[in-house]
Amino acid sequence: MQVKLSMTANMDLRQQAKERLESHGIRPSVQRLQIMEYLLCHNTHPSVEEVFVGLLKEIPTLSRTTVYNTLRLFSEQGAAQMITIDEHRVCYDGHIHNHGHFYCRQCGCIIDMEIPAIGIAMPKPASVPGVGEIDEVQFYYRGLCSKCASRQQKAQNEIKQQ
Repeated sequence: MQVKLSMTANMDLRQQAKERLESHGIRPSVQRLQIMEYLLCHNTHPSVEEVFVGLLKEIPTLSRTTVYNTLRLFSEQGAAQMITIDEHRVCYDGHIHNHGHFYCRQCGCIIDMEIPAIGIAMPKPASVPGVGEIDEVQFYYRGLCSKCASRQQKAQNEIKQQ
């Protein structure tokens, strides 16, 4: 999925990416900027492969290893969030504000959920007695997204009518 941006929006996105990297102690190389820009304008929570494929035309010399290492660096430095859905799927989120996620078990989409919409607080204590230091809290629901739930309901209704 290619996103076309106006020249002004593209410059704003480049500046936003540059500021994000610098504020997290990451030197903004050309490839790092492109990868951060991709995360910021693709709210699909892409995997390493999706970022690689999405940027390959713009950066023909890009490798999967570079994307993997860059996304891991972003995550370790707090410039992006690594989301571990299950042991087979890891994806990345350019939005680092406090929010949760919803994972559709049917189509695999991941949707951001703002904390007020969830209705619970997600405190991140510095440490938990007897456990140790806490670096990160991930919160997500699993279920059917509204599109898949609607399709499933429609299919069930058709079966009942037969």
